[in-house]
Amino acid sequence: MDDGKLDALGQTIVSALPGAATGHSVAFNQLTIDVEAGKIVEVIKYLRDDPNCRFVNFTDVTAVDYPSREKRFDVVYHLLSPKYNRRVRVKVEVDERTPVASAIGIFPAADWFEREVYDLYGVLFSGHPDLRRILTDYGFEGHPLRKDFPLTGFVEVRWDDELKRVVYDPVRLAQEFRNFDFLSPWEGTDYVLPGDEKAK
Repeated sequence: MDDGKLDALGQTIVSALPGAATGHSVAFNQLTIDVEAGKIVEVIKYLRDDPNCRFVNFTDVTAVDYPSREKRFDVVYHLLSPKYNRRVRVKVEVDERTPVASAIGIFPAADWFEREVYDLYGVLFSGHPDLRRILTDYGFEGHPLRKDFPLTGFVEVRWDDELKRVVYDPVRLAQEFRNFDFLSPWEGTDYVLPGDEKAK
Protein backbone atom coordinates (compact mmCIF):
# COMPACT_ATOMS: atom_id res chain seq x y z
CA MET A 1 0.00 0.00 0.00
CA ASP A 2 1.44 3.41 -0.93
CA ASP A 3 2.11 6.18 1.59
CA GLY A 4 -0.80 8.32 0.31
CA LYS A 5 -3.39 5.64 1.07
CA LEU A 6 -1.85 4.97 4.48
CA ASP A 7 -1.88 8.69 5.25
CA ALA A 8 -5.56 8.88 4.26
CA LEU A 9 -6.34 5.88 6.49
CA GLY A 10 -4.47 7.55 9.37
CA GLN A 11 -6.48 10.76 8.92
CA THR A 12 -9.72 8.75 8.89
CA ILE A 13 -8.81 6.93 12.11
CA VAL A 14 -7.75 10.13 13.92
CA SER A 15 -10.91 12.00 12.85
CA ALA A 16 -13.13 9.06 13.90
CA LEU A 17 -11.58 8.95 17.39
CA PRO A 18 -11.29 12.56 18.63
CA GLY A 19 -9.57 12.77 22.01
CA ALA A 20 -8.39 9.16 21.76
CA ALA A 21 -6.20 9.08 18.66
CA THR A 22 -4.03 12.19 18.85
CA GLY A 23 -2.06 11.90 15.63
CA HIS A 24 -0.61 9.66 12.96
CA SER A 25 2.50 9.30 10.82
CA VAL A 26 3.68 7.19 7.91
CA ALA A 27 7.29 6.03 7.68
CA PHE A 28 8.84 3.12 5.78
CA ASN A 29 5.41 2.16 4.41
CA GLN A 30 4.06 1.71 7.96
CA LEU A 31 1.18 3.59 9.58
CA THR A 32 1.61 4.68 13.22
CA ILE A 33 -1.27 5.98 15.34
CA ASP A 34 -0.54 7.95 18.55
CA VAL A 35 -3.09 7.29 21.30
CA GLU A 36 -3.93 8.65 24.76
CA ALA A 37 -3.11 6.01 27.39
CA GLY A 38 -6.60 5.98 28.89
CA LYS A 39 -8.24 5.36 25.51
CA ILE A 40 -6.16 2.46 24.18
CA VAL A 41 -8.97 -0.12 24.52
CA GLU A 42 -11.40 2.13 22.60
CA VAL A 43 -8.88 2.61 19.78
CA ILE A 44 -7.95 -1.07 19.46
CA LYS A 45 -11.63 -2.05 19.46
CA TYR A 46 -12.29 0.48 16.68
CA LEU A 47 -9.34 -0.82 14.64
CA ARG A 48 -10.66 -4.36 14.97
CA ASP A 49 -14.34 -3.69 14.25
CA ASP A 50 -14.44 -0.83 11.74
CA PRO A 51 -15.19 -2.16 8.22
CA ASN A 52 -12.48 0.09 6.71
CA CYS A 53 -9.83 -1.21 9.11
CA ARG A 54 -10.48 -4.85 10.13
CA PHE A 55 -7.19 -5.18 12.03
CA VAL A 56 -8.25 -8.54 13.43
CA ASN A 57 -4.80 -10.06 14.00
CA PHE A 58 -3.03 -9.00 17.21
CA THR A 59 0.63 -9.46 16.30
CA ASP A 60 2.60 -8.00 19.22
CA VAL A 61 2.84 -5.52 22.05
CA THR A 62 6.18 -4.28 23.30
CA ALA A 63 7.72 -1.18 24.85
CA VAL A 64 10.52 1.30 24.22
CA ASP A 65 12.36 3.01 27.08
CA TYR A 66 13.24 6.73 26.93
CA PRO A 67 14.57 7.41 30.47
CA SER A 68 15.04 11.16 29.90
CA ARG A 69 11.33 11.74 29.16
CA GLU A 70 8.69 12.39 31.81
CA LYS A 71 6.51 9.71 30.21
CA ARG A 72 9.34 7.25 29.99
CA PHE A 73 7.81 4.40 27.97
CA ASP A 74 6.19 3.99 24.59
CA VAL A 75 3.92 0.94 24.70
CA VAL A 76 3.68 -0.20 21.08
CA TYR A 77 0.95 -2.45 19.65
CA HIS A 78 1.20 -4.10 16.22
CA LEU A 79 -1.96 -5.17 14.42
CA LEU A 80 -2.53 -6.82 11.03
CA SER A 81 -5.49 -6.68 8.65
CA PRO A 82 -5.48 -9.83 6.49
CA LYS A 83 -8.52 -8.54 4.58
CA TYR A 84 -6.73 -5.39 3.38
CA ASN A 85 -3.16 -6.72 3.70
CA ARG A 86 -1.90 -3.84 5.83
CA ARG A 87 -0.41 -3.26 9.26
CA VAL A 88 -0.77 -0.56 11.88
CA ARG A 89 1.41 0.40 14.82
CA VAL A 90 -0.34 1.99 17.81
CA LYS A 91 1.79 3.94 20.31
CA VAL A 92 0.93 5.03 23.85
CA GLU A 93 3.20 7.18 26.05
CA VAL A 94 3.14 6.23 29.75
CA ASP A 95 5.22 6.81 32.88
CA GLU A 96 6.44 4.20 35.38
CA ARG A 97 3.44 4.41 37.72
CA THR A 98 0.46 4.83 35.39
CA PRO A 99 -1.05 1.53 34.26
CA VAL A 100 -2.23 0.93 30.71
CA ALA A 101 -5.60 -0.79 30.25
CA SER A 102 -5.19 -4.41 29.24
CA ALA A 103 -6.23 -5.39 25.70
CA ILE A 104 -7.12 -8.96 26.71
CA GLY A 105 -10.87 -8.25 26.56
CA ILE A 106 -10.55 -7.45 22.85
CA PHE A 107 -7.62 -9.70 21.91
CA PRO A 108 -7.00 -12.64 24.29
CA ALA A 109 -3.63 -13.06 22.51
CA ALA A 110 -2.40 -9.97 24.39
CA ASP A 111 -2.05 -12.02 27.59
CA TRP A 112 1.55 -13.21 27.40
CA PHE A 113 2.73 -10.13 25.46
CA GLU A 114 1.54 -7.84 28.27
CA ARG A 115 3.17 -10.09 30.86
CA GLU A 116 6.43 -9.86 28.91
CA VAL A 117 6.25 -6.04 28.79
CA TYR A 118 5.60 -5.98 32.53
CA ASP A 119 8.47 -8.38 33.22
CA LEU A 120 11.09 -6.72 31.04
CA TYR A 121 10.10 -3.03 31.33
CA GLY A 122 7.92 -2.78 34.45
CA VAL A 123 4.92 -1.30 32.61
CA LEU A 124 1.70 -2.08 34.50
CA PHE A 125 -1.51 -3.25 32.79
CA SER A 126 -4.79 -2.69 34.64
CA GLY A 127 -7.41 -5.36 34.21
CA HIS A 128 -4.90 -8.08 33.36
CA PRO A 129 -6.05 -11.31 35.06
CA ASP A 130 -2.55 -12.71 35.76
CA LEU A 131 0.10 -9.96 35.61
CA ARG A 132 3.25 -11.71 36.82
CA ARG A 133 6.71 -12.30 35.44
CA ILE A 134 6.99 -14.61 32.46
CA LEU A 135 10.67 -14.67 31.35
CA THR A 136 12.74 -13.92 34.45
CA ASP A 137 13.10 -16.10 37.54
CA TYR A 138 11.05 -15.98 40.74
CA GLY A 139 12.29 -13.19 43.01
CA PHE A 140 14.11 -11.42 40.16
CA GLU A 141 14.81 -7.76 40.96
CA GLY A 142 14.42 -5.04 38.36
CA HIS A 143 13.36 -5.02 34.73
CA PRO A 144 16.19 -6.04 32.38
CA LEU A 145 15.23 -4.10 29.22
CA ARG A 146 15.16 -0.71 30.95
CA LYS A 147 18.05 1.48 29.88
CA ASP A 148 19.15 2.01 33.50
CA PHE A 149 19.38 -1.74 34.26
CA PRO A 150 23.05 -2.72 34.75
CA LEU A 151 24.56 -4.70 31.88
CA THR A 152 25.69 -7.51 34.16
CA GLY A 153 22.54 -7.58 36.27
CA PHE A 154 22.46 -7.67 40.05
CA VAL A 155 22.75 -11.38 40.85
CA GLU A 156 23.75 -14.59 39.13
CA VAL A 157 22.01 -17.91 39.61
CA ARG A 158 23.82 -21.21 40.09
CA TRP A 159 23.14 -24.70 41.43
CA ASP A 160 24.89 -25.42 44.74
CA ASP A 161 25.69 -29.14 45.01
CA GLU A 162 26.25 -29.02 48.77
CA LEU A 163 22.97 -27.22 49.51
CA LYS A 164 21.13 -29.11 46.74
CA ARG A 165 19.29 -25.99 45.62
CA VAL A 166 19.55 -22.92 43.41
CA VAL A 167 21.44 -20.04 45.06
CA TYR A 168 21.76 -16.37 44.14
CA ASP A 169 25.17 -14.70 44.36
CA PRO A 170 26.18 -11.10 43.65
CA VAL A 171 27.54 -10.74 40.11
CA ARG A 172 31.30 -11.01 39.77
CA LEU A 173 33.14 -10.85 36.46
CA ALA A 174 35.63 -13.63 35.79
CA GLN A 175 37.50 -11.45 33.28
CA GLU A 176 37.59 -7.82 32.30
CA PHE A 177 35.49 -6.54 29.44
CA ARG A 178 37.33 -6.71 26.13
CA ASN A 179 37.93 -3.72 23.92
CA PHE A 180 37.45 -4.33 20.21
CA ASP A 181 38.75 -1.95 17.56
CA PHE A 182 36.27 -3.12 14.86
CA LEU A 183 38.75 -2.36 12.09
CA SER A 184 38.34 -4.09 8.77
CA PRO A 185 40.24 -7.40 8.73
CA TRP A 186 41.53 -6.52 5.24
CA GLU A 187 43.13 -3.27 6.38
CA GLY A 188 44.75 -4.75 9.47
CA THR A 189 45.42 -3.18 12.84
CA ASP A 190 47.89 -0.52 13.99
CA TYR A 191 49.36 -2.95 16.51
CA VAL A 192 50.93 -6.40 16.18
CA LEU A 193 48.72 -9.26 17.20
CA PRO A 194 50.34 -12.16 19.13
CA GLY A 195 51.63 -14.68 16.61
CA ASP A 196 51.90 -12.19 13.72
CA GLU A 197 55.63 -11.73 14.37
CA LYS A 198 56.13 -15.31 13.08
CA ALA A 199 54.76 -14.39 9.66
CA LYS A 200 57.80 -12.28 8.75
